[in-house]
Amino acid sequence: MSKDTIVIREIKRGDNTQIEQIIRACFHEFKIPLEGTAYSDEETPNMYEAYQNDNDIYFVIDRGGFILGGGGIKPLKDFETDTCEIQKMYFTPEIRGKGYGKQLFEKCLEAAKALGYKRCYLESAPQLKAAIHIYEAYGFKHLNRAFGNTGHYACGVWMVKDL
Repeated sequence: MSKDTIVIREIKRGDNTQIEQIIRACFHEFKIPLEGTAYSDEETPNMYEAYQNDNDIYFVIDRGGFILGGGGIKPLKDFETDTCEIQKMYFTPEIRGKGYGKQLFEKCLEAAKALGYKRCYLESAPQLKAAIHIYEAYGFKHLNRAFGNTGHYACGVWMVKDL
């Protein structure tokens, strides 16, 4: 595999710093609130450790050891056990608009089905218009309130899809 080959793979312990930097940079770039979002989650600096259960998974986009983005699924906290949440899906500017986000998104949906989830929920910020458009194209429907207890009170977009 050449250093220019891009792969989507499960997160490794050594990816934590890079994916944390990508997640946090997106909040500044898109002027998304830092409190009440993934920016201030305790797990953001420890993504590998946060996704080591049997019912969750986190993927990264890797080019020669450099992480360019990521996204994962977890059970939706304090909600029905058959509902997962797609979470912490962020990308560097250099790979946006090139189809990698859609590939990662599809991989997350496939993983959710394989793990036995019946519904997939997500939260987003209104500033992330391109991402919201992709979610809609995949059949996610807008909700008028949040599900579960993510702690992301600053997210104003809530969506769900039956798997």
